[in-house]
Amino acid sequence: MTLPHAPEDALLIAGKAYSSRLLTGTGKFRDLDETRRATDAAGASIVTVAIRRTNIGQNPGEPNLLDVLPPDRYTLLPNTAGCYTADDAVRTCRLARELLDGHALVKLEVLGDPKTLFPDVVQTLAAAETLVADGFDVMVYTSDDPILARRLEAIGCVAVMPLAAPIGSGLGIQNRYNLMEIVENAKVPVIVDAGVGTASDAAIAMELGCDGVLMNTAIAGAKDPVRMARAMKLAVQAGRDAFLAGRIPRKRHASASSPVDGLIG
Repeated sequence: MTLPHAPEDALLIAGKAYSSRLLTGTGKFRDLDETRRATDAAGASIVTVAIRRTNIGQNPGEPNLLDVLPPDRYTLLPNTAGCYTADDAVRTCRLARELLDGHALVKLEVLGDPKTLFPDVVQTLAAAETLVADGFDVMVYTSDDPILARRLEAIGCVAVMPLAAPIGSGLGIQNRYNLMEIVENAKVPVIVDAGVGTASDAAIAMELGCDGVLMNTAIAGAKDPVRMARAMKLAVQAGRDAFLAGRIPRKRHASASSPVDGLIG
């Protein structure tokens, strides 16, 4: 039996295979030890790092995230969290590449306003074009607009990451039809980014055919982050398996598990 988390069904991003379809963040935990334990419980292969908020060596003498999440075990995904212009986002990615010895895989997010944290799509497109031309492998946070997702893929982004709901809101999947449209048309991985609140949200995203789920607040903000991380790992695996298995059609009326035709007597 082939399980969804087996190498045969690996997540492929920019030509590299990853064993886990759950990507996790590294912010909002109580300390680095909790970050380490939750990341381990999630079984994550890719972990995001907010370069403008997290020390990965640029502040000597301060606790270093790389001490608990070493790059030889995890793929670090530097992100541009907190950037509101294309220029700031590009500058942040270039800093990450310098700090991580030429690391090319980045998560691009350019925010539109501090209240909703929705992406500024105009600035996002501009930054994506610059970063792709500069040799970066760009995974891009975006709205759930199928047309925009197609544009970002055409630019050369290696994954599109539509929000399910506002960042940190925990509202779950708010527009599954848009997500389905993005998934059906994409030729690169589609990874739900933002809005997941609990395990069932992650499972639904995977059942819709998304290639993965990225989350931070849903784990770090839980009463027991390590237990929630484990729940999210299982939910992503279950949702992927259900998608591959193929659900039964929805019907208005009953359909007996035991057929009544041909009953004796």
